[in-house]
Amino acid sequence: MATPVIMPQLGESVVEGTVLRWLKQPGEAVAEFEPLLEVSTDKVDSEIPSPAGGIVLQIVVPAGQTVRAGTVLAWIGAAGEALSGEEAATVSPTPTETLATPAAPPPPPGRDRDLGFISPVVARLAREHNLDLHQIQGTGEGGRITKKDVLRYLETHPTTTPEAPAAWETPGEGDLFRPTEETPAAPPAPSPKAAEGRLIPLTPMRQKIAERLSYSARTIPHVTTVMEADLKRVVTHYTAHKPLFARDGVNLTYTAYFALATVAALRAYPLLNASWTDEGIRVYETINLGIAVSLGEEGLVVPVIRQAEGLSLLGMARAINDLATRARGHRLTPEDLQGGTFTITNHGVGGSLFATPIILPPQCAILGVGKITPRPVVVEDAIAIRPMVYLSLTFDHRILDGAVADAFLSKIVQTLQTWPEA
Repeated sequence: MATPVIMPQLGESVVEGTVLRWLKQPGEAVAEFEPLLEVSTDKVDSEIPSPAGGIVLQIVVPAGQTVRAGTVLAWIGAAGEALSGEEAATVSPTPTETLATPAAPPPPPGRDRDLGFISPVVARLAREHNLDLHQIQGTGEGGRITKKDVLRYLETHPTTTPEAPAAWETPGEGDLFRPTEETPAAPPAPSPKAAEGRLIPLTPMRQKIAERLSYSARTIPHVTTVMEADLKRVVTHYTAHKPLFARDGVNLTYTAYFALATVAALRAYPLLNASWTDEGIRVYETINLGIAVSLGEEGLVVPVIRQAEGLSLLGMARAINDLATRARGHRLTPEDLQGGTFTITNHGVGGSLFATPIILPPQCAILGVGKITPRPVVVEDAIAIRPMVYLSLTFDHRILDGAVADAFLSKIVQTLQTWPEA
């Protein structure tokens, strides 16, 4: 009897996954627990092992398709084994071409009896291109039609010049905060001259980054405030304790100091450990600190240190080491990237002095840490050379006003500048 390969639920809140590529093809042998395919969920790429040994009899879900957890992806069985009628029924039928028919009026955003949920962006695209959404196969959760489905359909079914879009769209049934569905329509195709350059295909990670940050920039009123801190006492402590931490197998970095100072400020000003909702401002009791980690050209991930308020400097440094190592080794789990309540991005490692980072929804603020640079400053009416750093706080002006944001950032500066040297 053939064994099904099931799309696993790779996290408590992860309900969908995208098949990136199959490592085995139909007719090839695979051993039990041998990597069979790669799946992408929430900027994490995971190898899925084969649940049994044998021959790949059938691949049900091709690469590039997004399906819900629990979906049958493939069948594994013995050489020459045929799928039963029930098993064969799980194989996705090959789409067939249908004769062109006049397009029905596109449904409005919200719930549709036949099509399920229709997001504002999908409704807008259907209206602009006069599409009948019943002709488009949805690949989202529960067969929901996504923006990608519509754009993919338009690539193979050119339409006439789109009509002017309506002035406003109304989200349906509380689905306003859907980052993957609220992105604007695709830009116009480039002119032949502009298209002469090299086209780099979008990876799932780059697509998710673009969707989420574009959504953040459109929906959150961003304001940035900048202060500088004298790190003389921090540098002294770091220099003395780095060899001691190394004996315990921990690489002490300045990021651990910024993280602890941020935790102290969040405890003093909990309004920055919060999210905006339609019902009100939700303030979290636990501090789950996100630390941005660059993967080079691949993109950026933000793994989360949970219950950061209970960590010492050693514990914080160890947690940062662990997440950074697993991130760069592509060994993070979806849970590692979820539940953050505040984020730190240390862009100074690349030489940047200060920046204005974009907030990661549903958080309400993000701290940017610049390059630590020796500079001449006035100290007690004298000029001294001190290790200085610019700290930028970007915050959600719906939740915070400048006075509270400045007080929070001042608390971080004070914590760093009064760090015990012993």
